[in-house]
Amino acid sequence: MRPASAGPADPAPFVLTESGQAGLVVAASNRTALGFGIAPGLRFTDARARAPQLLSEEIDREADARGLRALAAWMVRWTPLTALDGLDGLMLETTGCDHLHGGEPAMVAALSQRLTRAGYVHRIGLAGTPGAASALARAAAREGVPALLPEGAERDGLAELSVAALRLSNEAVTLLRRFGLTRIGQLYDIDRKALARRFQSRDMADAACLRLDQALGLRIEPLRPLQPPPAHAARLPCPEPIASSEGLEEGLRQLTETLCADLAQLGQGARSFAFHAFKSDGEVSSLAVTAARPVRMPAHILRLFRETLDSIDPGFGIDLLLLEARRTGPMSVSAVALSGDLAASDTDDAALAALADRIVAKLGPGSVQVNTPQESHAPDRAEHWHPYDGALPPPSHTPATTGPRPVRMLSHPERVDVIAEVPDGPPLRFVWRRVVRTVSRADGPERINPEWWRSLPPVGGTGKMPRARDYYRVEDNKGGRYWLFRDGLYDDDRGAAPEWYVQGLFA
Repeated sequence: MRPASAGPADPAPFVLTESGQAGLVVAASNRTALGFGIAPGLRFTDARARAPQLLSEEIDREADARGLRALAAWMVRWTPLTALDGLDGLMLETTGCDHLHGGEPAMVAALSQRLTRAGYVHRIGLAGTPGAASALARAAAREGVPALLPEGAERDGLAELSVAALRLSNEAVTLLRRFGLTRIGQLYDIDRKALARRFQSRDMADAACLRLDQALGLRIEPLRPLQPPPAHAARLPCPEPIASSEGLEEGLRQLTETLCADLAQLGQGARSFAFHAFKSDGEVSSLAVTAARPVRMPAHILRLFRETLDSIDPGFGIDLLLLEARRTGPMSVSAVALSGDLAASDTDDAALAALADRIVAKLGPGSVQVNTPQESHAPDRAEHWHPYDGALPPPSHTPATTGPRPVRMLSHPERVDVIAEVPDGPPLRFVWRRVVRTVSRADGPERINPEWWRSLPPVGGTGKMPRARDYYRVEDNKGGRYWLFRDGLYDDDRGAAPEWYVQGLFA
């Protein structure tokens, strides 16, 4: 048996296989294999019997999913709303986007051209409902020849298509065909209760009725986008591909001014901006910056992007630029005080947030943090560090400590080995981070009793009891100043010998 339209130039029959309930089955077939009647779902042994020269390879579903999601990210150039349609399809919500490409036919033609240039074999369906568009793409469109259906014409446009195009399960399609229902149009005039009685289960009947109603627009089918749509966006098509960093920076400047003007009209700013550069070869380069508080100053946003803009390689040229504003919110604008004496606060929150944004853009997320005091006697629990979010914590009203404390302590106390120890006094020499340090001066102790209520042993248990700490400020013979503490006392009867730790460093 030869394929229906095989020729000398046709490739060898090839399929992708996967394990099924009946053993190895065909998951996907190329055009030559389809000519032999080898379709997805066929057992591999039967497929080999039809084409002894059949080539095969095991399908990698995870790699396919990653590739499909990457393609969906590339589709942002057409619409911000992209969703998965099964294991091998994408759903695009293009409402309001077609005018940017000269109308729906021109948009579909441009999309098909881009996919062909990138090497993707594809079929495109365009309709007023997701179900109808999916049915057209899978049952009516041909490779490189899109199928377009005007909005409201779903009933007539889908009537002659196979019921398998309704995205039903294989069992439901088989059962419908067993009753002679092979075309979607045959389901229109059948009473829904009578249609439900033909199925083996109520769930299967409900699924068939739901898919039919969704395709015809009788019931709404919500689209679940892979990424939430941006609150605001600006796009810049390039008549000539951009091939220089200067052109890229100029395009970003124009987009930033346009987007900030739109935000200003709404009295809003954004705390996150994403910049996408779509290249002629189908690749997408993206950058993202964040702000501590909503902003809409073009100069400030450009300064944040300038730190990483050089990482975008124009390659063979960039033909579309897109700037998105995310995490938008109201932006309060107040006049600057004439002098510091008239200012409501000693801190300029806007200037501080702008400085933090530049530091984060250069050093990375989390590089600017704020210390919030906590209610605890233990120094390692008395503060909490968190990323700066545009607001400073209120001033602390904690009573003054009995002695100076380091401005910033270590994230965790670090163990030291004491070489020369004086009972009830600071060590004379100790080893910290593999370096022997000789103490020349010391001050203390400052005793901090344990917070026993935080570490109560279980009832009837023998848990470790908390111990008091004696803190010392010491200086070594090289000028290094440390905040040490001894965990436990020699006569507290609460464990082994006391241990020494470094809690922080003085400037």
